[in-house]
Parts: sequence; structure tokens; C-alpha cells
Amino acid sequence: MTSPTTSDQTLVIGLVSVSDRASGGVYEDKGIPALSDWLAQAITTPYRIETRLIPDERAGIERTLAELVDQARCHLVLTTGGTGPARRDVTPEATLAVATKEMPGFGEQMRQISLRFVPTAILSRQTAVIRETPDHAALIMNLPGQPKSIKETLEGLKDDAGNVLVGGIFAAVPYCIDLIGGPYMETDPRVSKTFRPKSALRPPAA
Repeated sequence: MTSPTTSDQTLVIGLVSVSDRASGGVYEDKGIPALSDWLAQAITTPYRIETRLIPDERAGIERTLAELVDQARCHLVLTTGGTGPARRDVTPEATLAVATKEMPGFGEQMRQISLRFVPTAILSRQTAVIRETPDHAALIMNLPGQPKSIKETLEGLKDDAGNVLVGGIFAAVPYCIDLIGGPYMETDPRVSKTFRPKSALRPPAA
């Protein structure tokens, strides 16, 4: 993880793994480590991480997401798990319940990536939202539960020559954070090439 700083403009990222069994100690959680490892490779801006491992309970998920945005002051919150059609899969409902704006394009692109591998990708219900308070806002995104799928969703798919076949969702995240008033985030283009309009670009950090 990039070294944290004490500035109010330090990027803060919340990672939430939603799993009854992992939170209960039945097996080791793999979602948060997979997210942490990918972010460490992708983000070149200083940032700090807040992690939460919680069960598949809607009220608890809602409380956790609200706390990460309102109290921990996260600019980006990534959840993993709980997005299927099973009765205990309630992460999208909890996410929408704390939202002020829905960002459906992220979920649409996640399913386009997953459909390259399995037809059951249409059963996934990943979504993304903005949560706003009077002086703060954050992007919240629901990601798949498997480490391989997390990487593919964030990074996109490339052929053997490195050409992009399907764009990953993270390419749009830094500019979204800009638009909601968060810190300027930079990424390693070898992992995830950020897209911004020319008018929004800043000189590379020294």
C-alpha cells in the first residue's frame, strides 16, 4: 500500500468484504487482500485504506457504507460479495439504500467483462452509486467476489500483445472522483490507464 499522509486531501479508500462465512471465521477472506494487492499495483497517488469484513445483512451493510463515507471520509468504497440472486445476496440493495445518485454504467461494464467468460454473468447485480453529504461525497462500487474476477473487472481484458479487448471500470474512476470533489488520483497506465478529458489533466507529479 502507498504510504499514507495526514493531508485532508489524502485519497481514502474503503474496502468491504461481505460474507457470512468469512466474517464468521469459517474460511479466510480473499476479497480484501485481492483488492488491496490490485490497488497497490494500480494507484500511484498516496492513499489510505479502511477495511471492513461483515456478514450478509442488509442493515449492517448500509451502516458500514454510511460510516465509511460519512465518518471515515472515504472517497471511494469497493465492496466484494453478495451481488448474486440468492436470498442472502443483498449488497446491491444496501448500496442503493445509502445512495444519492446511481451510476449504472459501472455495473453494465462489469457484466460485459464477465460475459466473456460465463453466460451466468447476467445473474450478477453489481452496481455503483454516489453517496453525498453536505461537505463530502464518495463513489461506492459493488465488485465480484472472486479475486480473478475482481482483477478482470477493474483492469479489463487484454490480448497477448497487450491490446485492450474490453475496458476495465477503474479507468473511469479517477475522473469520477474529480467530479465529486475528491483528490486527484493517478494510476500506473500499465495496469489501468486513467481517462480524463484534456481540460481535466494536470502535470505529472514530481
